[in-house]
Amino acid sequence: MDRPPPSLSQFVLKMHSRCDLACDHCYVYEHADTSWRGRPRAVTEQTLARAADRIAEHALAHGLPMVHVVLHGGEPLLAGPERIRCAAEELTRALDGISALDLRIHTNGVLLNEEFCELFAELGIKVGVSLDGDRASNDRHRRYADGRTSHPQVLRAVSLLNRPGYRRLFAGLLCTIDVENDPVAVYDALVALDPPRIDFLLPHATWDVPPPRPHGSATPYADWLDVIHRRWTAAGRPVPVRIFDSVLRTLRGESSLTESLGLAPADLVVIETDGTFEQADSLKTAYDSAPATGMNLVDHSLDDVLAHPGMLARQQGLEQLSDECRACPVVSSCGGGLYAHRYRTGSGFLNPSVFCPDLMALITNIRDREAAVPMVSAPEPLDAARLDELASGFGDAATVGRLVAAQAEINHELLAAVGERAPRGDRTAMQAWELLIDLDAGAPEALDAVLAHPYTRPWALRVLEGGPQWSAVAGLAEIAAAAALRAGRGDTVAVPVREGLLRLPGLGAVTLPADAALAEVSADAEGFSVRAAGRHVRIDREEGVDGLTPHWQPVRVVEPPGWSVALEDTDPLRDRHQWPVAGRLSAGEAKLWAQDLGQAWALIQDELPSYAPGVSAGLRVVTPLHAPGGSDVSAASRDAFGAIGAARPETPELLALLIVHEFQHVKLGAVMDSFDLHQPVGDGRLFYAPWRPDPRPLDGLLQGTYAHIAVTDFWRVRRHRAQGAAAGAAEAQFARWREQTTRAVRVLAGSGLLTPLGERFVAGMGHTAEMWEAEEVSAAALDRARSSAERHRADWTARNPVHAAQLGP
Repeated sequence: MDRPPPSLSQFVLKMHSRCDLACDHCYVYEHADTSWRGRPRAVTEQTLARAADRIAEHALAHGLPMVHVVLHGGEPLLAGPERIRCAAEELTRALDGISALDLRIHTNGVLLNEEFCELFAELGIKVGVSLDGDRASNDRHRRYADGRTSHPQVLRAVSLLNRPGYRRLFAGLLCTIDVENDPVAVYDALVALDPPRIDFLLPHATWDVPPPRPHGSATPYADWLDVIHRRWTAAGRPVPVRIFDSVLRTLRGESSLTESLGLAPADLVVIETDGTFEQADSLKTAYDSAPATGMNLVDHSLDDVLAHPGMLARQQGLEQLSDECRACPVVSSCGGGLYAHRYRTGSGFLNPSVFCPDLMALITNIRDREAAVPMVSAPEPLDAARLDELASGFGDAATVGRLVAAQAEINHELLAAVGERAPRGDRTAMQAWELLIDLDAGAPEALDAVLAHPYTRPWALRVLEGGPQWSAVAGLAEIAAAAALRAGRGDTVAVPVREGLLRLPGLGAVTLPADAALAEVSADAEGFSVRAAGRHVRIDREEGVDGLTPHWQPVRVVEPPGWSVALEDTDPLRDRHQWPVAGRLSAGEAKLWAQDLGQAWALIQDELPSYAPGVSAGLRVVTPLHAPGGSDVSAASRDAFGAIGAARPETPELLALLIVHEFQHVKLGAVMDSFDLHQPVGDGRLFYAPWRPDPRPLDGLLQGTYAHIAVTDFWRVRRHRAQGAAAGAAEAQFARWREQTTRAVRVLAGSGLLTPLGERFVAGMGHTAEMWEAEEVSAAALDRARSSAERHRADWTARNPVHAAQLGP
């Protein structure tokens, strides 16, 4: 050789050679190599000391600034805390003064508990967890030997790692691809766990045992990853994804982050539980004993291992690839793929990867997309202080503004997903989609304003859940038309008509002949025109709230000082609340609404100033509802951020109460879109909510309790502002809701179903309620509150005897 072999800086140290799961895609136990059967179950302390000394010897000889060690298996947690401590302490001892140590452990997570986390926090061990996505996807392969799911245990492990005290230990999630799983479901489930990194791994396969290619696709793995890459990019790349980042780095001429891509020489060796040296574990999929070197810790140094032919073959970059690979235009990114995936009986590893078509498609897709689409910046996330502020029940303009930004990203992502599913043969859909892409580049603020319309998201979700193609086409065209109107650039777009109504989300609706199927909408700086079924309608921008054109139904906007809110009574998709929506308001009804909203807003600013900035920043739409029997009703929809529904109550004071009450639901829904506050509840448990006649699931109790923080605060203030009997009634209301909200917080805290973040959030709610406990209330008010509470409790028990036992004494 003309030069000495490169050094080794990455070491996989096997702690245990068995596993507590029976994953059928595991390269250790389910592929060609069976050497695990003859190895000790657990590594000995003597072997750990020898391994540490050999690593330190090599680091000193080669002047390595840092050494990377992964504690692995089997399942390394089976080795137990003391043996893991021994490994960490021996490595730290041996490398002291020689190299820095990056120590990690890779686990399936089912045994991870607080004891292990405390140990890892003490020793500085970072933790990677294997998880294949949502429960259905994970259960396809990652089960116990008796068939039981491992998914709940892994979620529990990830929740532990996401606790503030352990978050710094969380290294990320590793997911093995199965193209039979839904890529969107897998990606969304992983991202929802807020990992610091995600790594998607191709399943191990060779030319002798090729990977499954269902549905006749030549590139199913590239197709699967491409769906995720689009979703990841549309969301602003909220989390690093190692395979995508590696492709991007190699396309820029930088090094890869994974051995499965790029031309960098391999610098990893495995130390088994018996002290033998092996090549990368992935080789176990090729043939029996493929990773073996015939070397061990006692008789051989790591420089001896580097001289092994198998190790040398993985050091030569382009030279060790097949002729076909060397001639490939993406070889600098692909690097021939993972070494093990090239194996074929007869020609060994001198072949392209068995995933060659997929790697080619993946790299070229990403390369072409990077050239065409600019990077989308992710919104600034909620930090701990702002989340605590929301937990207290409040939220200033900046905090709610971050919720608004996060929701905007979700809506952009949903629009992109609908665009991808739109029928490619539909001319109306494709023209609308092209216009949307153009508007996103040339007039993004106009498109952003339309996507902020609260009833955009429900439409997109219906389409993505399998709604009719017509709905996808119509919605895309409607959004394109509304954005074009806001941009005023002179664009023209064809828009399907919904039963004689042209929907322009966030702007209004145009009534057209019943036989109109398609309308042509043209926008300019002065207004817009509509042509359909022989009718031409012209609408000018300067027309009043109820314009001169009888066919035009604009959304009316109410603008008291410091707030701008739309009265949405035009959108046919606004029916997202539990109560029926009211029809188009007359000019007189709209005027009464505007007056009441102005007075309610003045009261919120004066009496509830902690809520006013958040309402101003995040509540953009009030949808009038129809109140059966004249009762006051209000509602918020989880899928319609920025909107509440309400029937106009008798007084502006009650409207103020409805606004702050329902906006609590809006805020909490946005928080729960970004953070998991409770575990998935599969046991059907229901809870007593003192404001409902029916038992509620945990999610419903959490929503109701958060909303009643604002209800309690409203009456807390009103008892000092009201006069006479009204003041006494307000005091009784305050006393009642203070007690009941505090009780509900305790039920939530004791449910055992909250995530660590949920526990912190509920504790913040409880702190606010506890502060109010110190406020004096008259004996009469307390008596009225307790009497009212007991009546409700008794009525609830009579209605729900099956669930009454959970109330306690």
